[in-house]
Amino acid sequence: MKHRVCVFSSSSSTLAPEFYEDARILGELIGKNNMDLVYGGSKVGTMFEIAKAVKQNGGKLIGVMPEKLYNFGVHYDECDEFYLTNDMRNRKAKLDEMSDSIIAMAGGFGTLDEVSEMLVMKQLGYNNKPIIFLNTNGFYDNLLKFYDDIIKKSFAKDTAGKLYYVASTPQDAIEYLVSYDFSPVNLSMEDIYTRIPEGVRPRN
Repeated sequence: MKHRVCVFSSSSSTLAPEFYEDARILGELIGKNNMDLVYGGSKVGTMFEIAKAVKQNGGKLIGVMPEKLYNFGVHYDECDEFYLTNDMRNRKAKLDEMSDSIIAMAGGFGTLDEVSEMLVMKQLGYNNKPIIFLNTNGFYDNLLKFYDDIIKKSFAKDTAGKLYYVASTPQDAIEYLVSYDFSPVNLSMEDIYTRIPEGVRPRN
């Protein structure tokens, strides 16, 4: 099976041109690198730009959309596979199930929700998927500073900064993805928790 890249992006059609351009370039690179796209299944916003570019460059489209949005008629009929879910929670689970790696483009609350769940899944050792922030025009700078603050104030371990990679361009994102070490991880309690209280021990 071909590598499947899940891209979280925006459904907005009123963004600055550079966000659509990066979506187009990223989609082109995904297709040309013999990968398929897992995404929200939409024909609006940067979601549509990346989907069109993947399709035009030989990649397949796997769309995942909750029924409520599907009934609005915003789904993309050119998807090679399309999955309907009951709600957003099930949609996130399906996106995770269908993908091998994650790229978060500039997006709104939905993108933040999706990538946050993926970060936690990796942090707890459920998978070792690469998670990449495509930081178009410094879009994620403030969020990344907040992540640094979370780590500095001991709400996350020092190693949490290694959960994700920040790419400044679509080319940078794909280069990181292609060279990523997908070896399975087996995290211990000490890897997950900053300090383990006395008397707390694993059950097995």
